[in-house]
Amino acid sequence: GGLRNSREAVVSTQSTGEAVFKKTKETDFEIVALRGMTVVYRSSVDVLFYVVGDGEENELILSQALNTFFDTISVILKKNVEKKSILNKMGLVMLAADDFIQEGVILECDSDAIVARVCPKSELQEGVAASGMMGSLPITEQTVQQVLQSAREGFKWSLLR
Repeated sequence: GGLRNSREAVVSTQSTGEAVFKKTKETDFEIVALRGMTVVYRSSVDVLFYVVGDGEENELILSQALNTFFDTISVILKKNVEKKSILNKMGLVMLAADDFIQEGVILECDSDAIVARVCPKSELQEGVAASGMMGSLPITEQTVQQVLQSAREGFKWSLLR
């Protein structure tokens, strides 16, 4: 009985995942309702991020959860959010996901706090030095020059979108 039920659960989950992908591929909206679920999603290069909630769930909360996770991953991957980068840092991505949500309960909505807990500080500092990004350091630890550089980077990324 247990093996059959787990196989049925896998098939059901796969079927639901395929339905969600098909539905979101057909629309330009970032929020869709499907099979009694509310789905918010976001794409980046060659990756899609989904947050799925009950049909009664507040879309704003789901959207905030998605943005928190995306921002966390963006910092971990030094704004290079694509499949190859995610695969290269899968351990940190999974730690971030685990720190962010457990058993459907959102544990943290501050991407900086998640990054601080899951990313080795040396890796963040290397990324800052290599890329010129300062956004991963708290503003109190940045010089005026670093804050201005971070603002320039953010502005540049907003123009590229």
